[in-house]
Amino acid sequence: MDAPAAGGDRSGEVGAALGEAVEGYLAHLTVERGLSANTLAAYRRDLRRYTGSLVERGVTRPADVTEQHVRDVVLALRTGTEGVPALAPSSTARLLAAVHGLHRFCALEGLAPGDPAHRVRPPAQPRRLPKAISVEDVERVLEASSVGEGPVPLRDRALLELLYSTGARISEVVDLDIDDLDLDPEAAAVRLLGKGRKERVVPVGSFACRAVEAYLVRSRPALAAAGRGTPAAFLNTRGNRLSRQSAWAVLRVAAQRSGIPGADVVSPHTLRHSFATHLLAGGADVRVVQELLGHASVTTTQIYTQVTPDTLREVYAAAHPRALA
Repeated sequence: MDAPAAGGDRSGEVGAALGEAVEGYLAHLTVERGLSANTLAAYRRDLRRYTGSLVERGVTRPADVTEQHVRDVVLALRTGTEGVPALAPSSTARLLAAVHGLHRFCALEGLAPGDPAHRVRPPAQPRRLPKAISVEDVERVLEASSVGEGPVPLRDRALLELLYSTGARISEVVDLDIDDLDLDPEAAAVRLLGKGRKERVVPVGSFACRAVEAYLVRSRPALAAAGRGTPAAFLNTRGNRLSRQSAWAVLRVAAQRSGIPGADVVSPHTLRHSFATHLLAGGADVRVVQELLGHASVTTTQIYTQVTPDTLREVYAAAHPRALA
């Protein structure tokens, strides 16, 4: 029989100790940090796995957790056990971030004498370049999104144009209300609410501005007629706010229709990565790109400045006096 996944579900004692500590920490994140529902759900899943593993080792209270317990649990989750697949390095790092936060919270709240996790470090992450597509492939995807008749193609084109023009996350765009859009031709901009509910204002390019205006004038009223009235900028065919999953599907269909290489792995983040990569290639300062993307640290943005092997070869061939015969 499978062991329960959640530490708080194992016994009354656990529910009053580790389980309550987890719920208290998640409530703290909700109030103090304003994390998104998706991030909180991921933290909840990770912490239930973690506390469940602690209980299997006989640890039932935050005060009883030692550094070795943390290391043993993280190692077990990272390597996997019979019937339970190993976590990827990125997933292990995310889980450990939640574990660090939980134990800091317990120490500050007096639930434990100290933080047993503070010296436990996440596994090394493979340093990969973000996937980006060329300007030409972006244009093919955008063209493919507007194929067809009726209000939906206009909406889809406006959605993808705005994603690429602003580098916004898909959740930020579907959460937009009409009042968040300023389509003044001289200073078009959009107000985005990012991680931690941090607000930023990002310029909107002329192509995206025209696409959004066409959608708002010629398409959105027809979609809104099916609903009960909502301030949401992007609507589905029932007149309600477009969901993140539906917006993701819009891009997937457009990418496949465009026939670009690697269409099956194009995602909303592909447009975000492409936005950053194309700006930096055009000479934009990395700190400006950081602000546009809403990154808390410039270190996150600097991954886009890595030089690809193809670029190295091109520059070498063009610059070295004896590179070519």
